[in-house]
Amino acid sequence: MCRPFSDSGELHRRADLVSERLHPQDWLEAFASHPTIGETREVSQWSQKEQQGMSTASNEIRLRLAQLNREYKKRFGFIFIICATGKSAEEMLAALEARLQNSPEQELQVAGQEQRRIVHSRLDKLIDR
Repeated sequence: MCRPFSDSGELHRRADLVSERLHPQDWLEAFASHPTIGETREVSQWSQKEQQGMSTASNEIRLRLAQLNREYKKRFGFIFIICATGKSAEEMLAALEARLQNSPEQELQVAGQEQRRIVHSRLDKLIDR
């Protein structure tokens, strides 16, 4: 146990230390707990707020995201992970298009960085309660 933490900075440093020790299978397990960007099934309140940029997306953008999400999962074997907070649907689509060009090894690293951003964002939300 690392608790109690002296401040939020220590909490974030500990989270980074944990993430540095994760193996690819650990990352895949973490990714699997997230909804697909643009998915309309029941998602957590946090995911809804994080994907708020999807609320104004056109049908064309939604269809393109759905298509590329399928291509992404087929190519990499996991869902597209992005820290969606503050991003528009168009920004997320552009990131998805760009990241489809990555090698599987590169993309696992990029997705891991995005997962870290999500973790830090959610830790901040927990602290601010």
